[in-house]
Amino acid sequence: MKILRLLIPFFLLAVAAAQPSFQPAPALTLPLHEGWALQSSAKVAATGDAISSASFKTNDWIQADVPTTVVAAQVKSKLLPDPFYGMNMRQYPGVSYPVGFNFSNVPMPPDSPYAVSWWYHKEFTLPNLFAGKTVWLNFRGINYRANIFLNGKQIANSNEVAGAWRTYEFDVTSALKQGPNVLAVQVWAPTENSLAITFVDWNPSPPDKNMGLWREVYLTTSGPVALRHPAVLSKVDSPANNAAHLTVTALAKNASDHPVRGTLKGRIENVEFSQTVELAAGESKDVVFTPAQYPQLNLSNPRLWWPAQMGTPNLHDLTLSFEVNGELSDVSHSKFGIREITSEVSEQAPDRLKRLFKINGKNILIRGGGWTPDMMMRENSERLADEFRYVRDMGLNTVRLEGKLETEEFYDITDREGILVMAGWCCCDYWEHWGSWKDEDFEIAKASLRDQIYRQRRHPSMVMWLNGSDNPPPPDVEEMYLKIESDLLWPNPVVSSATAKPTTVTDGSGVKMSGPYEYVAPSYWTVDPHLHSEEKSCNAGGCGGAYGFNTETSMGPAIPPIESVERMVPKDHLWPVDEYWNFHAGGGAFKTMQVFTDALNARYGTASSAEDFTYKSQLMTYEGVRAMYEAYSRNKYTSTGVIQWMLNNAWPSMIWHLYDYYLQPGGGYFGAKKAMQALDPVYGYDDHSVWLVSSQYVDAKGLKLAARVFNLDGTQKFSKNASLDAAADSTAKVFELPQIDGLSPAYFLDLRVTDGSGKLVGSNFYWLSTKPETLDWTKSNWYTTPTASYADYTSLAQLPKVKLNVSSRSETKGEDAVTRVTVENPSKTLAFFVRLKLDKGKGGEEILPVVWQDNYISLLPGEKREITATYRTSSLGAARPELEVSGWNTE
Repeated sequence: MKILRLLIPFFLLAVAAAQPSFQPAPALTLPLHEGWALQSSAKVAATGDAISSASFKTNDWIQADVPTTVVAAQVKSKLLPDPFYGMNMRQYPGVSYPVGFNFSNVPMPPDSPYAVSWWYHKEFTLPNLFAGKTVWLNFRGINYRANIFLNGKQIANSNEVAGAWRTYEFDVTSALKQGPNVLAVQVWAPTENSLAITFVDWNPSPPDKNMGLWREVYLTTSGPVALRHPAVLSKVDSPANNAAHLTVTALAKNASDHPVRGTLKGRIENVEFSQTVELAAGESKDVVFTPAQYPQLNLSNPRLWWPAQMGTPNLHDLTLSFEVNGELSDVSHSKFGIREITSEVSEQAPDRLKRLFKINGKNILIRGGGWTPDMMMRENSERLADEFRYVRDMGLNTVRLEGKLETEEFYDITDREGILVMAGWCCCDYWEHWGSWKDEDFEIAKASLRDQIYRQRRHPSMVMWLNGSDNPPPPDVEEMYLKIESDLLWPNPVVSSATAKPTTVTDGSGVKMSGPYEYVAPSYWTVDPHLHSEEKSCNAGGCGGAYGFNTETSMGPAIPPIESVERMVPKDHLWPVDEYWNFHAGGGAFKTMQVFTDALNARYGTASSAEDFTYKSQLMTYEGVRAMYEAYSRNKYTSTGVIQWMLNNAWPSMIWHLYDYYLQPGGGYFGAKKAMQALDPVYGYDDHSVWLVSSQYVDAKGLKLAARVFNLDGTQKFSKNASLDAAADSTAKVFELPQIDGLSPAYFLDLRVTDGSGKLVGSNFYWLSTKPETLDWTKSNWYTTPTASYADYTSLAQLPKVKLNVSSRSETKGEDAVTRVTVENPSKTLAFFVRLKLDKGKGGEEILPVVWQDNYISLLPGEKREITATYRTSSLGAARPELEVSGWNTE
């Protein structure tokens, strides 16, 4: 039987505001954010029913706002010193685990103040508007177990409330009072056998293991039936993309003690639909509208959601309401995007698969970074917006969440900004200790996945879900996960793990997790992966090459600029590098920065001070991060994705970031930004070739690519021009550089792309060495491939000093301020790796966050550039922006 689909022109949806027939009132919500009190149960003899009574006093308790963990509340109240400075955190009570150890896998010390439960206490007044309604108490995250009491009545116990990644909603109508109410929550920290939160080897763990009410708490109302988890899931007719077919779903919850018959009504702008729903007493049911049953959900010429790199992330409105006996019981308003994400797994070579993702039928090379929340799980809306401004500025299209599943605010931003999210469970703790799971753990895992899939499925930015990280789950767990994902209509690809390990259920993953994570030379990424992998699996690392989809990899440490180091390392430990620096490195195999430091000293000359070391580190990180991203971009779609490990840090760190904890963008940031430019002229470290990579989805015609090679003394040793077109989303080898005689030990390659009008549309600047850099493949392991022979850049120290002509002008544009910097090199010598910095007045702190159009730039003799910096007007205060300029060889 052939189903005829009615296609509705989507431009008609724009007239929704003129349709008055469907205007339900919003539900009522009472945030329980401020005015909480915390105390250890070791200091409280009372029981939960007494603590949740109106007569109970909390005069000597810690005052806090929720969400907060226990340690976060203590830090905010200054009961504990700043954990981010020096080695302060090692002085915290309960911190006896070895430096660099994964605390999530270790029992809490018996004498730890967090080995006992802690109480959270909150008094609130119920608004009069809540009278006569069903009232729901919501906890969006509790770590790990809890007893919950309200007005002397126990609402839930610690067998029912267990699991860091679950969300909880309780009907508390009968327990509430008009006027003052008291809520008390007794929380226990996770153990080493809990499905909780771990930072693996990224950073230390707080001694409370992030116990507490770490996500928001609120009350909301409905009639007898509440609506939850609304979602619109779409299929798109690609490649034409001239039609879309929508499935609408939501969970209906009957809070009453009798059956209910009602009507669920929906509207997507001016398209309306409804169906009758019957619910048994206390029943919750997923209600679904399919395009086959409701032909008005088949749309023609839809405005699609695209990642920002590919187009506009268009969002649309969904309104759902539930009526019982003609009266409104509940209403929900949400946003959604019309798009379809698919993936294809194909064989690249024997035993090597690659997974290619498509958005609305178009290929996309995933280029992203691994995301982490704050070490104490603190939330900050302004900081979140700032970080995504950086993500967009660099040109990344994806962030990966390894087990740290984020807030609704986070997902709403990624939806609006057009940033893809790669989410899934974490490695290296009880989440992957499946053989030790008890019956309760299976139930907690099942409930955790249901809650997270419900939360994420409506967001168009979700690109995939990973059921495992460093290992795929065993067959029984994988099948359990897959059933939940199917039942809840998860619309995106599911990947068994972040590794290449196949499973008996879903076969090959099509991705790999082959490292490295420690320093590797830039040439590592362009090596043919098949040349050095005899008789060993590339899953173990050491195979090199930008091929396939690497779910986490990097060139290792990312030492911040000196200003950030001075904020985390005490003055008497600034130089030489010592245990204070290493404490701010990673864990496990990454407890020091020795591999990186050895390479830096060999390549650029032994560092003589903290300032010298941090500046040379920006050089190393710039070239290393750029090389990684450019190799994957050059090789698309032999390569299909790369996730830099990591994007950001949970605390001030010396490793694994593209910008540091203080939102200071360093060398890695600008190396990534250069590699992600829409038209990127790329140097191939493997064969000295020049490529042009287009990351835009429109053709570029009439381009000119110019390559020039310069010696240290500024003399030009080679030049070549090529005229070419760049097709949308393409990569092309343009020419190879010939053998050039008379080069200095270190020399420079300048690449520039101009359009038909002569406008610069892409550029790159490389420093290269006549001494070959070779890798010792025989000593490769899962986290690095050692360098056998280093490139030699020590002759860069011979560059004559340059005095630059610099000027700036600033203006305010609403909430943003813009400073335009003009920098000119009037000398006959190259100005190398020039850093621009804006301060809050002369001698003041650096203005952060700041979005620089470009930075760590090099200027040829006579070259002049204008570069803009954008920042928040409020960050200036009463000061005026003051420009600071430094560089490798600037006066």
